[in-house]
Amino acid sequence: MRARANLVPICVALTGLASFSVMDGVMKAASIAVGAYAALFWRNLFGAILMTPVWVTVQRRNGGRWLPPLRVLRLHLARSALAGVMAVLFFWGTIYTPLAEAMALSFIAPLIALFLAAVFLGEQVKPRAFGGSVLALVGVAVIAAGKFGVHHSPMALLGVAALLTSAVLYAGNLVIQRHQAQLAGPDEIAFFQNVFITVLFAPGAWWLASLPTGHQIVLVGCGAVLAVTSLMLLGWAYARAEAQVLVPLEYTAFLWAALVGWLMFAEPVTARTMAGVVLIVTGCLIAISTRTVPGDNCQPNPA
Repeated sequence: MRARANLVPICVALTGLASFSVMDGVMKAASIAVGAYAALFWRNLFGAILMTPVWVTVQRRNGGRWLPPLRVLRLHLARSALAGVMAVLFFWGTIYTPLAEAMALSFIAPLIALFLAAVFLGEQVKPRAFGGSVLALVGVAVIAAGKFGVHHSPMALLGVAALLTSAVLYAGNLVIQRHQAQLAGPDEIAFFQNVFITVLFAPGAWWLASLPTGHQIVLVGCGAVLAVTSLMLLGWAYARAEAQVLVPLEYTAFLWAALVGWLMFAEPVTARTMAGVVLIVTGCLIAISTRTVPGDNCQPNPA
């Protein structure tokens, strides 16, 4: 009975992850065209415009509660700030790194969340979790090692550094996400995240986000639709199923990222990348199998 109850959230989560991965490819193209900062600013502005009528309709139906409680609003703001910075780093990193590699490197986020929980929540990191972390870091080293050598520019190394920094920030986001999904509906999460990121990025947009034109508008518009869809689907799923049920599904994003990277950018998936993925995923599964981190979501995309 419990497995049947989880079936719908699992299918919804898988659909949300697929949407996120396609969005990554669209946003990589947009970042190449207009820059990562501009692409993220315009995507969230379009997303806020898309979500406004949805939010207004839902609130009118629910009696006109236009703002959530202050503590929930602060939660939305905190997650939006983290999501904005890590998304810029992630999309900037994908300019110089194949999508499949970027996705694989982001998988270390739940491991970092384990150690953040130890620091901020006083939780003990068990030997099994530590061993899994070491194994995953070996996988990261295997992938990163491919960036050294005469065939790779310094920008490729900076891309890896940006992706790893994004993963660190996303680990903090993991601690927030599950709690947020329990306090707010998918429409509320999607609306406020798009609005807050737009507001936070607006001051820099004057210099860094020129108006998109032609196909650039199509790219950021598609990115907005995919991001909003993914946020709502995953928010719905994580509010209805335990994180430990949905966590392993997050690794299917690598398959989508590899496919999107191949179709859109002709990016091959190398044997080195596959070896690194196996080590990272194995290490993550070993580590997180010891316990469920609050907000345990290995979701690789920082949207």
